[in-house]
Amino acid sequence: MPRRAARRVTLALIGIALLTATGCGVAESGNTDRGQVLFTSKCASCHALKDAGSTGALQGPDLDAAFAQARASGMDSDTVAGVVKAQVENPRPSTNNPSVSMPANLVTGDDLEDVASYVASVAGVPGIKGPQLPNDPGATVFANNQCSGCHTLKAAGASGTTGPDLDKVIPGMSAAEVKQSIVDPSAKIAPGYADVMPKNFAQLISPQELNDLVNFLLKYSGSQGGGKQG
Repeated sequence: MPRRAARRVTLALIGIALLTATGCGVAESGNTDRGQVLFTSKCASCHALKDAGSTGALQGPDLDAAFAQARASGMDSDTVAGVVKAQVENPRPSTNNPSVSMPANLVTGDDLEDVASYVASVAGVPGIKGPQLPNDPGATVFANNQCSGCHTLKAAGASGTTGPDLDKVIPGMSAAEVKQSIVDPSAKIAPGYADVMPKNFAQLISPQELNDLVNFLLKYSGSQGGGKQG
């Protein structure tokens, strides 16, 4: 995020913090582990956050950049949690531009408490590096397409549970089978899971990136995390 844009976001966050006291105790009351899973599945496609391994395509504010400056200005974790809650509960009006709007009711109730607690515990905190991905082009494709929001893959630091555990289901699969599971996920649904995987990855991921992703999954899936991480 450009410095000037990050500064504008930071000033907005501080302004919200001064107007609301909704964060009192939130940072301690939510489940941060559950919040991380929810953030990855609900928020990571728009927001960058190192701990979650999300790049967010910078559609929404880079939460590390924004909250790092806010923390430097004296904002504590409870206040950060309150700001997160306030922005989710009262998002900007929805438009066709995701950089200036956010869907209403993205997370609510206990889910929102957990997400706010998680973000407050990691956003802008010095020293957080996030998942250390293998030095493999497919790892970048996996991260950029938010696969960790739904799947577990130890090598990528992913712990999603909406979809199958890739460390368990991919070993033994052929490259063609892995590719089909990505571009035509409805063709074969894993027992116990709903048919909720996006159907447009063939359009979103280039042929080269798709090959990189397939090779990455074949190489690194497995109970030992797939091999040596870079």
